[in-house]
Amino acid sequence: MAQHADIIIVNAKVLTMDEDQPKADAVALAGNKILAVGSNDEIKALSSDTTQIIDAGGATVLPGINEAHMHIFPGAVSLTQLNLHHVHGFDQLKSAIQDYAKANPDEPLLVGFSADYTLLGGQEKVTRHHLDAILADRPFMMFAPDHHTAWANTAALEAAGILGGRDVGVGNEIVMGEDGLANGELREGNAFGPVAALASTGGREELGMLTGMDPENLTPEQYALDRAILKRGLEYCASEGITSIQNFDGNHHQLKIMHDLEQAGELPVRIRIPFHMKNFMDLEKLDEAAEWKKTYASDMVRGDFVKVFMDGVLDSQTAYMLDGYGDRPDYCYEPLFTPEAFNAIATRADALGLQIAVHAIGSAAVRQTLDGYEAAIKANGSRDSRHRVEHIELIHPADISRFQQMGVVASVQPVHYPGGSCFPPEPTTERIGEDRWEYAYAWRTLKDAGARMVFASDWPVSPVNPFECMQDALTRKPWKEGLTDQRMTLEEALYAYTAEGAWVEFMEHTKGKLKPGYLADVVVLSGDIEAAAPNRVADMTPVMTICDGRITYKAS
Repeated sequence: MAQHADIIIVNAKVLTMDEDQPKADAVALAGNKILAVGSNDEIKALSSDTTQIIDAGGATVLPGINEAHMHIFPGAVSLTQLNLHHVHGFDQLKSAIQDYAKANPDEPLLVGFSADYTLLGGQEKVTRHHLDAILADRPFMMFAPDHHTAWANTAALEAAGILGGRDVGVGNEIVMGEDGLANGELREGNAFGPVAALASTGGREELGMLTGMDPENLTPEQYALDRAILKRGLEYCASEGITSIQNFDGNHHQLKIMHDLEQAGELPVRIRIPFHMKNFMDLEKLDEAAEWKKTYASDMVRGDFVKVFMDGVLDSQTAYMLDGYGDRPDYCYEPLFTPEAFNAIATRADALGLQIAVHAIGSAAVRQTLDGYEAAIKANGSRDSRHRVEHIELIHPADISRFQQMGVVASVQPVHYPGGSCFPPEPTTERIGEDRWEYAYAWRTLKDAGARMVFASDWPVSPVNPFECMQDALTRKPWKEGLTDQRMTLEEALYAYTAEGAWVEFMEHTKGKLKPGYLADVVVLSGDIEAAAPNRVADMTPVMTICDGRITYKAS
């Protein structure tokens, strides 16, 4: 007896990402698997009285979006924080903060995000004194778009006990003023962590980034709050067409909540969470990561890779550079791990069969990461490791071919490009230096050199909307004439967000394509994405998201 479909989608422009059948008119789902892909008539023949029929109306149908680099807990919390994206000038900042403060009278720490480094205009830098002039009597902190720098007012600094400064370790800094007190700028997590802990969440959303450790003395009420926040964030991701998340901060607390949601049938998105290896951890901690991989290994929740931060970011000059900064040629900063320490981590993690993913933005950080992967190969032999480098905002030309040679994956975020839809060119272009622009955000250069590549948003650093990210990949404008055209094609962008995202997490035979037997992860769009002009791709919105055969989002 022929199997009947539970859901069929007809009258669609199906882009399957399957090279054997790249396009179709309709898709049938049975349980949590793709039953068939074909013509409208072929798929309609699989329906029964109980089949749900969805008419796509000629719109594009894709495999579910695989968001290959994001931060779910901070992103989920940001949904109720003050969004300062596109706020410019002191007056706009003042209005936004004061309105938010009035609307949130009981929040112990008011938090904003996406505050641009050039928010005040010109070369003027935000200090606690600017923020005090706006809000003096309640603790307030705002994050830069990259979430690697924050600015806090005096009330927040005093409450956190860091107004007088503090040693916050290598790669972190509480910037001090001429008066001997903190000036309000906090660089990297150890610096702003004490302020974040003042929030109603206790700053638990930041622990996966800051320490990789679990919250201490967690109460049932706090666990329930974190569970609700994360569930809301996951549902928001589903509304953006996302069916798989590769999270890039991690602790067992988050992993446990995801497992809890899965067991309760409340998990709307697949997620993998890393073991975050910090520079204060002993090498033996990687054995714990190996245990996570064994314990959390379902199609919905996995803890199967290791995350490492090698450096910070360009704008705050905490990225690790080979030849200094464009505006500070003698200043390279420093890595968060010594070469010897990272080589040992890479070798041990690789020997345990763990994938490694390293945040490396500056050219020296990228090189040191690649050197570590090379050390692992020399020690353990070659294997299909699919180790990753995250961001790669500047690369030395001598390192480009090493990605293909060692099978290292380039994980990039086109929406981060300075001058695109999200961030202004300055101060990033000045930090890089005009003589190195050719090798900044070099997506096309890397791909043409044979690197495998995935796309992501890095939410909440930038909006999670995958179609905005794709549009930035398609429409990038060079900073000057004569630079290599780094734009990607629509086909490449779609593949990077679907099939390639599944491949990088070793799930290429299970998801990422609309193919019989694959997991039923599907997104139905509002229009025909292939007919959209490159600068209108971001107009595409999901009208339905299906994950594991369940409708997880439906536009009203």
